[in-house]
Amino acid sequence: MINLIKGLLFGLAYVAPIGMQNLYVINTALKQPRHKAYITTIIVIFFDISLSLACFLGVGQLLKVFPIIKQGLWLIGGGLVAYMGISLLRDKGSDSQTISEPESFSYRKVVIAAFTIAWLNPQAILDGTLLLGAFRASLPGTAGDIFLIGVMISSFIWFNSLTTIFNLLKAKINLRILVMINRVCGVIMIGYGVRLLWAFVQSV
Repeated sequence: MINLIKGLLFGLAYVAPIGMQNLYVINTALKQPRHKAYITTIIVIFFDISLSLACFLGVGQLLKVFPIIKQGLWLIGGGLVAYMGISLLRDKGSDSQTISEPESFSYRKVVIAAFTIAWLNPQAILDGTLLLGAFRASLPGTAGDIFLIGVMISSFIWFNSLTTIFNLLKAKINLRILVMINRVCGVIMIGYGVRLLWAFVQSV
């Protein structure tokens, strides 16, 4: 039970700081009907948990052994994240559009976006491997498995909580505020993308 709580607390501390996944979940919760927002959240949780599991098992070592994989992630991930940010900046809405009239929804785009913001960031993979690898070393066997379950539960709790809170709040948010939120999210995501692309340039 103690190891489960450790994993839960670690997972919340790891995922809670503002990051691309949080921004994406918040933005979707504000733009889409509740059921589509939760579907998006489940997809994000799937890729977040799969990344945590891979980091726990030491996938980050592959990036150290094969630097070309890391470079590829920087290039592709940086480009996609920057594109997502630019798309948010360009989304200015219209006078006739309201939040109750959600924008088009594509499962393919959601899967690509959720995969991109989780997996195409080599620094996140390396950091996750370092942190989760340390716990794996200190909690061998069943204790480590229970800790990892706690981390997975934290992902489920956190992202569903974000979706619920912001989906409820959207009734009080007008289009102008939504556009401002889009711009803030867009600038931050472009910043992430540029940082990844710069890391690729430096590695070449």
